[in-house]
Amino acid sequence: MSDEPTLRPETLAAQALGWIDVATGAVAPPIHPSTTYVRDGDGGSGARRGYTRDENPTYDQAEALLAALEGGAECLLFSSGMAAAAAVFQTLAPGDHVVAPSIGYHGVRAWLKTHGAHWGLAVDFVPTGDVEALAQAVRPGRTKLVWAETPGNPTWEVTDIAAAAEIAHAAGARLAVDSTAATPVLTRPIAHGADIVMHSATKYLNGHADVLAGVLVTARDDEPWRRVRALRHDGGAVLGPFEAWLLLRGMRTLFLRVRACSRSAQTLAEHFERHPKVSRVLYPGLAGHPGHEVAARQMDGGFGGMLSLRVAGGAPAAIEVCGRTKVFKRATSLGGVESLIEHRASIEGPDSAVPDDLLRLSVGIEDASDLIADLERALAA
Repeated sequence: MSDEPTLRPETLAAQALGWIDVATGAVAPPIHPSTTYVRDGDGGSGARRGYTRDENPTYDQAEALLAALEGGAECLLFSSGMAAAAAVFQTLAPGDHVVAPSIGYHGVRAWLKTHGAHWGLAVDFVPTGDVEALAQAVRPGRTKLVWAETPGNPTWEVTDIAAAAEIAHAAGARLAVDSTAATPVLTRPIAHGADIVMHSATKYLNGHADVLAGVLVTARDDEPWRRVRALRHDGGAVLGPFEAWLLLRGMRTLFLRVRACSRSAQTLAEHFERHPKVSRVLYPGLAGHPGHEVAARQMDGGFGGMLSLRVAGGAPAAIEVCGRTKVFKRATSLGGVESLIEHRASIEGPDSAVPDDLLRLSVGIEDASDLIADLERALAA
């Protein structure tokens, strides 16, 4: 019997799997800036490494930790969330069919509409939170990938991962889940049947608005995953060692940050749910949210730090409220320790599918009462 303790995910993250630097005994891992490695005398690669493009040892700990947190077989770091997402799509062949969310991260939608079309992919955008609509969109034998995002940015639509996996697999397709907003703190998509989990690690995983990174975690080391691995190697969309080190440092406080953000977001959602100048609050933690029951079943310990307010008075009122906040910073991105706000339709442009009265809020770790007071002042004005 092993005398190694079985540790909870919180402990694995806080201790970064408990690794200690063998050379020095350091608790904090070293950064390896070297771009190349000495080969053996016979021309082979020493210590299994040849070139830093995807073999830098600074990646090892972050990738191992994320694979453990997601319950996956392997993790790969990428230079951005979009690089990670694109790698999945690029493993497909011309003519393959993809089902993707009608409202979700606009960068993925834009890639599929432009580069995906050039790649020869057939794409249908559907509300993946609607199980019937998803089932009708899948084409058995032709659909190769179902891409879901849950909760979906910025309306926070909830996709039933287990149902989506059943639909995809019955049609011979794979299910990839963008779990950026949920993080492995709240949802582990592989446990619900997903084949691949994607994160924009720029957001909650790093959590400090100072790293651009992406992540893919696979349920199994199979042939499609080997294509993803080869694409990263050949394309070179990888992190620098310093960014990988910062990402790992951020993940050590992941559980504390995500739970704090979730508690405050729930408080804000409940406070503004019946506010006279807010026509609707979009947050899966509210009982009135259409995806609340599914979210309660597949999210553990909270509903995330993201919510959206639809402001009474339409786009002009929403833009004015956004411009009057002081504690909330007007900036793109999410998942940092500081709270952010933005008018999404303006950011996404004229082809945006987002309601023009919607303000997206990324709730940070500030005191919730300060955030409420800030929004109250902006709404009152």
